[in-house]
Amino acid sequence: MMATPTDALLVQATLPANSPLLLPNLICHLRTALQDSTIQVHAAFNDAQGTLYAYLHLPERRQLAPAVAASLETTLQNKWPTLQKLRVSQLEKMFDKHGASAATLPVFHYVVEMDPETGWMPELSSWYDTEHIPGLATVPGCVRASRYVNHDHSPLSLACYDLVTQETLGSPPWLAVRETEWSSRMRPRFTNTVRTMFDLIAKADR
Repeated sequence: MMATPTDALLVQATLPANSPLLLPNLICHLRTALQDSTIQVHAAFNDAQGTLYAYLHLPERRQLAPAVAASLETTLQNKWPTLQKLRVSQLEKMFDKHGASAATLPVFHYVVEMDPETGWMPELSSWYDTEHIPGLATVPGCVRASRYVNHDHSPLSLACYDLVTQETLGSPPWLAVRETEWSSRMRPRFTNTVRTMFDLIAKADR
């Protein structure tokens, strides 16, 4: 199979209940899984759902064969057979910008995942990368705003925001960006939409 441009590998899994030691052990394993000290792990956890999203950021974009993600997935499943809904995906970064609060340590990670309605991907991408995500990055409380395309699993598009507080989502500047005319035309074109608020792993560890 053909290699695809990859900026990060995304590990998604649901952790079994009552497994407090599994999360840090899993993150530690991911830091050494690809035997590359330059890979940075950016991990987030939703305690209510038991859902982990761990991004393994490569130092630069690489052309990776699907076998890399598949091999990591197999390794993790063999080591921790109790992991549920485990999947590893290759992500291509489409947009990345420091936010208005870039100097502040983020506490939360908010992800909006969606598949575009048939034929709408070009305009949705243009809206996301020229108006919506740049606009949300300027909102106080937003530390970083990024968007990725998932080459392996649906939903296709992941818009990711590192935040100082959850209340950033309901702030007047955030809502103003969401309520533009272009936003109103694009949002109905989302399908399979998943919105999740995570604790960044440092907070989850505490």
